[in-house]
Amino acid sequence: MKLIFGILLLPFCVAITRTLVSMLQLIQPLSYSSLPLSTWGLVIGFTLWVFLFFCLPRPTRSYVLAHELTHALWGWVMGARVKRMRISRNGGSVTLSKSNFLIALAPYFFPLYTVLVIAGYYILSLFVDLRTYEPFWLGLVGLTWGFHLTFTVETLLQHQPDIRETGRLFSYALIYFMNVFGIGLWIVMVASPTARQFADALGGDIAWAWEGCRLHAMKLWALAATAWPRS
Repeated sequence: MKLIFGILLLPFCVAITRTLVSMLQLIQPLSYSSLPLSTWGLVIGFTLWVFLFFCLPRPTRSYVLAHELTHALWGWVMGARVKRMRISRNGGSVTLSKSNFLIALAPYFFPLYTVLVIAGYYILSLFVDLRTYEPFWLGLVGLTWGFHLTFTVETLLQHQPDIRETGRLFSYALIYFMNVFGIGLWIVMVASPTARQFADALGGDIAWAWEGCRLHAMKLWALAATAWPRS
């Protein structure tokens, strides 16, 4: 069953990739100097983290903490009780009263530190005008999302029990879709494309992907009927 759901997710992965490309084409500036400071903040923050990731000792314990806290957070939101949590440099674990595929895979697509930065910005903005410091905050968004992305890729290159339990194809497809969807949200946040444009493009691309699946299925069916005609 997990294999079937994984296959059904593949057209959505193709669609979100196509949508991301179209969003990137919409933000082609006349010159790099015309990019808003918010965009530069996001790009510089992300680039800084990539440099730190490859050039300095990696804060593995910080990632393990975020990973297990995300399991616990999503479990709590879905009604599970957190019984025990263990964090170390070599790994961690959290014991919940129940689990499902979203709880198991959440750390791979839910950037906890990025969400905390965004939540902190909006909470503080209720009391202080932070518009002047928006590029700085978006720099933190880029840095923390880079943290999430690099550690997620590194972790997925290893054998993960979460992936094995939920099915490899289904897990990778869902993780890919959610992370690329997140990139689309960052583009909407800092560049000219709007949320409406993003939603319309994604809806159209999903319809395009499934129509392509339907046409290919009909071709395969016709080919099979030709190869094995009814007696």
